[in-house]
Amino acid sequence: MKEIYKIVLISVLALGVACDADDFAELNSNPSELAEPDVRFSITQAIQDMYGNDYTIWFYDNFDYIFPWSQLTTAVVGGGNTEAFVEMGPSEGQNIYPSLYANTRDVRARIEALPAERQEEMKAIKAMTFPIQIHPALTITDNTGSMVYTEGAMAPYTDPPLITPVLDSQETLFNTWLGELDKAMDSLVAPNQFDIGDQDVIYNGDYKKWAKFCNLLKLKIAARLIHKDRAKALSIAEEVVNSPVGYMNDLSDDFIYKRDVNYYGTGNGQQPGIGGKHIIDFMVSNADPRLRVLYDKNDFNGEVVQAFIDAGKDLPPYVEQYVILDGAGNFSGWSGPGEPWVRYAGVPLSPDATFASENNIYFNQGELYRVSAGDIEKAYTATSNYTERITRTGFNFTYPTKPGGRLIDITENFPPLEVILGSSAETNLYLAEFKLLGANIPGSAQDYFDQGVRLSVERLDRLARNSGLPYYEKDPVYEDEVMAEAASTRLKAGEIEALLAQPAYDLSTDGLEKVYIQQYINFAATPNDVWATVRRSGIPKTNSDYLPREMFTSSGSELTVPRRFVVGTPTEDDKNYQNTVKALEEQGFTSGTNDPSILNTERLWFDQENPGYGEGPQ
Repeated sequence: MKEIYKIVLISVLALGVACDADDFAELNSNPSELAEPDVRFSITQAIQDMYGNDYTIWFYDNFDYIFPWSQLTTAVVGGGNTEAFVEMGPSEGQNIYPSLYANTRDVRARIEALPAERQEEMKAIKAMTFPIQIHPALTITDNTGSMVYTEGAMAPYTDPPLITPVLDSQETLFNTWLGELDKAMDSLVAPNQFDIGDQDVIYNGDYKKWAKFCNLLKLKIAARLIHKDRAKALSIAEEVVNSPVGYMNDLSDDFIYKRDVNYYGTGNGQQPGIGGKHIIDFMVSNADPRLRVLYDKNDFNGEVVQAFIDAGKDLPPYVEQYVILDGAGNFSGWSGPGEPWVRYAGVPLSPDATFASENNIYFNQGELYRVSAGDIEKAYTATSNYTERITRTGFNFTYPTKPGGRLIDITENFPPLEVILGSSAETNLYLAEFKLLGANIPGSAQDYFDQGVRLSVERLDRLARNSGLPYYEKDPVYEDEVMAEAASTRLKAGEIEALLAQPAYDLSTDGLEKVYIQQYINFAATPNDVWATVRRSGIPKTNSDYLPREMFTSSGSELTVPRRFVVGTPTEDDKNYQNTVKALEEQGFTSGTNDPSILNTERLWFDQENPGYGEGPQ
């Protein structure tokens, strides 16, 4: 940082030589006006850094580990899980060093160097730096535990420079963050604040919405404390509901990350797996509109079905069961739930199921589901992958048609990527949970739950529309306009009301499990939180009447699933070696191993009293 200041100073001096005295005086006439835009731009950069390493977050952390271990998808693209899927390989994920944290520290230092009156006007901008750095830090500690925070990025402000910061325990982190968030909220609603305007790319300078986001972060922390200190967790929930700044309760409150109009996410494919059978079956049986956003339609539209009939090829049985034939044996429509629901199919997740002969219908698609017309042969996908367009928007899509059929595709006008980093749906689903656990908050758990589900559906529908999700307006392969409209994936009138009327959405029985299932579904569209929910809730629950957990077995033996990520082994040439070793010892962690048994038993602090996988709520 000192070197940067030297470069800036040299540049200014050079400019002074090139300009006359009047120009130089005008340029430097009001230093505060020059400093404030820099602070605004620094905030913009800090927000951008909240969602870094997007490729590795999804390719490795989510699609190789978190989603398969949480039973949302398989770990293998287009295939089933193998015995090795419980073993961690490469991982990088989110990091607040060196860019983000150095930036937020710098913003605070520059504001603190201003005259007292100017500091007062910049309190809200200074306060923004805390939720900006806490949100990604929470994801990091969710995966690996202790981390550098309280003494992080302090080298430029200490003499001698602090280059061996302590690694704070998870308990220290949570307590520190709660205190920082409370102070930040007070500043964010202070009067007469400097207008940051559109340099705030999330809320366009609406500081009160940032304050509500702080309350969501408090609820996230409280959720992780329910088995560690339930009284404290419930107290935090009560503080949030009674907070004078309010809490997130409308789509306009949602924290939707948008880097810029030309940001489409990574240009590289992130290779999501196939959806789990239990989660897709659950969502189909309840006609949950979020299914159409979270998972892809398979390729078996009416035209493709007819191509298989014409070629005398067997259809996938889970497709064929819904096909209606006319008197001549040709496709004439769908039975059962109809389009678009008949186009979603998940697969068994256990490694033993991958190699069972009866499951060739899922895992031998490349051979089974090929059809020819003349010299043209096409292969078709019969199951539903996780929707990659949630993670990136700038890639082509071709609609499935018969061999030799029309070319219908999406190849241009890609919309910018939107990433959900916090939502009103999440807030209300947490409040439903805390109400059931005994929090003294107004309203019923059912009311919070209904509001959370409603907002979750609406948010994902908005995401689908803004992300250019294929099939959103209609399915263009169907030439019949009625069928094309029916096959669209957009939210339709009355669907939310019908969803909430289902028994799986009535909290009068098994209420806590039902709340956790909805949190689980809601988080399936975000780059973090779903695994924390699975670990602290014990869902999917073994033998559940709603969303059962599938046992992972290989050669008949149950596999052990990790509950934390691999923590690297420090070397003695690491300047922070002693602090790193101390943190490992305090947590009781074995470093450098990807042994699933060790990663399961050596739990993070927040996870120590949580139920085991499949045990359900406690």
